[in-house]
Amino acid sequence: MKLLPKFRFKLNLDLPAFRSRNYRLYFAGQALSMTGNFMTQVAILWLIYRLTDSALLLGLAGFFGQLPVFALAPISGILADRYNRYHLLLLFQVVGFLISITLTIITFLGWANFWTLLILSAFLGFLKGLDVPVRNAFVSDMVSRELMGNAIALNAAFLNGARLFGPALGGILIAQFDAGFCFLYDSLSYLIAIWAISAMQITPRKVEIQTSNTWQKLREGFQYAYYFLPVRSILLLLAVASLVGMSYTTLLPIFAVEVLRGGSETLGFLTAAAAMGSVFACVYLSFRHSVMGLERLIAFCPAIMGIGFIFFSLSQVFWISQLALVLVGWSSTLQVAASNTVLQFIVEDSKRGRVMSFYAMCFMGMAPFGNLVAGTLAHYFKAPNTLILGGVVCIVGSVLFAQQLPQMAKLIHLGTNQVASN
Repeated sequence: MKLLPKFRFKLNLDLPAFRSRNYRLYFAGQALSMTGNFMTQVAILWLIYRLTDSALLLGLAGFFGQLPVFALAPISGILADRYNRYHLLLLFQVVGFLISITLTIITFLGWANFWTLLILSAFLGFLKGLDVPVRNAFVSDMVSRELMGNAIALNAAFLNGARLFGPALGGILIAQFDAGFCFLYDSLSYLIAIWAISAMQITPRKVEIQTSNTWQKLREGFQYAYYFLPVRSILLLLAVASLVGMSYTTLLPIFAVEVLRGGSETLGFLTAAAAMGSVFACVYLSFRHSVMGLERLIAFCPAIMGIGFIFFSLSQVFWISQLALVLVGWSSTLQVAASNTVLQFIVEDSKRGRVMSFYAMCFMGMAPFGNLVAGTLAHYFKAPNTLILGGVVCIVGSVLFAQQLPQMAKLIHLGTNQVASN
């Protein structure tokens, strides 16, 4: 009797980026630090909602906390193209530690109020606006050319994983202890990140002699991003998804308390569900070795995220809400990380910092406007209706983007092959 064929499953666990000592140090420090950053964000929002009991003020806090990202990202992109990214990144970590330890002290001493939290949140947004473009562009300084592809994918994966996993841990810490412990973790993680960056051995890159002023460099970057179709399309879709979709975390306290009739524990489990979806996305992206096909993920993930928002908004059952947020976390992380990877592969090295600053504007810079709109709409039309509207907009944006997918895929693959041949 002929035996059935044996099916063998081989999982490729090779992560080329970890061959680099610099990247191992960066990963160890930033994985902890970025998780702490997002824990701080959810802790600030929880404290503000507990102090004010106002959806409008919650949206206002989210607006001012992230508005500097939109305003400062282009300037940071110019800095990233003009100056030593290693020194800039180290400086930003030190400033971040000082802000975080201040939050820790005032919270444990009972001095936290709406205005102090709003001001410190704005300072964190100011820092993030300068930090994110430099951080993204720094990948090309950290590893060799042959390791760059996996480093970009892995870097984007863990950064966006921390964006969802951090709030989950923050919600659990708030439920079990107090918001001050989120700030304390963030402060300690900054110290580890500073040590890790200091231990790196970075070869200074050659910086072109600047013959134009800041405004000319910024205009040059805008023109490049606008006239290069793949870059323009990716950034526009990311901006739409960020504006109407990624601000949902601002409304989670309302869903936890008013819709699901829970408290901080419910908030922790909801954010953990979104983080679980993010973990699935991160595992998938981390083991990818090619940029091919990522444009399809970019096209369809916003529609999946929109469907998740609609189910979450209509649900009054806790486990259904969790499943919907798993879908949201999975799709949003895939879109953001895939967009980061494709952009870094197809842009010119001399314009990398500025393009990544536009990426930061669209990904994080649109969020404050989304927070303000979400908080305002939730105040007048209730949080569930607000998220349903955001889900519909995400679906429409995905459909419009998909119509030009064949042409864009051809251009992206051409650009990727040109980078690989250099």
